[in-house]
Amino acid sequence: METINVFYIVVAVLVLGTLLSCWVTVNQGYITVITLFGKYRRILRPGLNFKLPWFEQVYKKISIQNRSVELEFQAVTADQANVYFKSMLLYAVQNADEETIKKVAFKFISDRDLMQALTRTIEGSIRSFVATKRQAEILGLRKDIVDFVKEQIDLSLEGWGYHLMDLQINDITFDKAIIESMSKVVASNNLKAAAENEGQALLITKTKAAEAEGNAIKISAEAEKEAARLRGQGVALFREEVARGMSEAAEQMKKANLDTNVILFSMWTEAIKNFAEAGKGNIIFLDGSSGGMENTMRQIQALLMHPGAGGGGSNR
Repeated sequence: METINVFYIVVAVLVLGTLLSCWVTVNQGYITVITLFGKYRRILRPGLNFKLPWFEQVYKKISIQNRSVELEFQAVTADQANVYFKSMLLYAVQNADEETIKKVAFKFISDRDLMQALTRTIEGSIRSFVATKRQAEILGLRKDIVDFVKEQIDLSLEGWGYHLMDLQINDITFDKAIIESMSKVVASNNLKAAAENEGQALLITKTKAAEAEGNAIKISAEAEKEAARLRGQGVALFREEVARGMSEAAEQMKKANLDTNVILFSMWTEAIKNFAEAGKGNIIFLDGSSGGMENTMRQIQALLMHPGAGGGGSNR
């Protein structure tokens, strides 16, 4: 009796296990690959799926979601400079078609092998591109590097059932010696530009100052010329008026039967007075003899006669 009960229990457990193994739950974002006796049979999509118990086996669960991986590697330029790259790779299964899922499931033994092949392929593409460029060009070719790698790797990924969605080169660095030399080049270029700007500013300043000084000299010369002309006119008018006044005074003294030399004597005394008032010296030397007086009067007459003639000439 006890043997029969144990038998029934074992049968019930086997039946229950069989029933439970008939159903497979596939999570969203995954596709399950089923094999029969080790050979590909079919795929199961997200949800509750039925499979033959004991015969059909779950071979692999494949994620169709986006995947990302960070890569770090080194390349050498055409001028033998070491370049260090840090990049981020974003990829995914190309689509959810059965043929694509079969490629993804059976091309590589494991995801580790896939990542190794993918990493080495990308590194090889970047190294082949960098090897044709010089160190000074690399920093400006970030986009060109990405485009070159995408063009080279897309075909290989399609054969594996994957699609490269994005490749970002986050950092490009060089050896410490190269970075220091680049910094010195940038600093020297900045100093050169600053010196050129300073020289241009100094040239402009001096040019403007010279122009201003030239204009000032020109204006001053014009003003001096005008002032000299006005002074000449003033002197001429003064002499003309003096000659006219003396002529009128002489005519009146002749009518009054007086000696005209009194006019000369008056002018001489006025001149002495002006010397004393406006002169900055302390002593005036005069010849007080009668001969000296006559000599002084003759000199005054000669001086007055010459400007009078000159004034008459200017009037003509």
